[in-house]
Amino acid sequence: MKYDFIQGYCLSKKGSEEDYKKEWDTICFSVRGKIFALIGNDNTGKPIISLKHTPEQGMELRKKYKDITPGYYLNKTLWSSVFLSGNIPETALKQMLDVSYELIFNSLSKKIQNEITNQ
Repeated sequence: MKYDFIQGYCLSKKGSEEDYKKEWDTICFSVRGKIFALIGNDNTGKPIISLKHTPEQGMELRKKYKDITPGYYLNKTLWSSVFLSGNIPETALKQMLDVSYELIFNSLSKKIQNEITNQ
């Protein structure tokens, strides 16, 4: 995989967990059961990673990079899929991972956020 840092980068996030969903044939990275990244394939077999963002960020990213599309089998306003065979700069993909993680982490209760932060 071109972006071989993804697994380590996702797992470096506080409280993150990796799981394989057999029924989806997808690797999921989540915090307390809430997914922030999914790695799988689109309907043509191309490897993708899907990440959460704000609606504005999604529109901006899709305009800037041809290898970013609306989320595959996800809410197309809040998720985008990145073709892992594409040419997205590593820094841009890491920023997208950061945003996705932060959106999910911030959606957790303050109690759970504190538990994770103090681990």
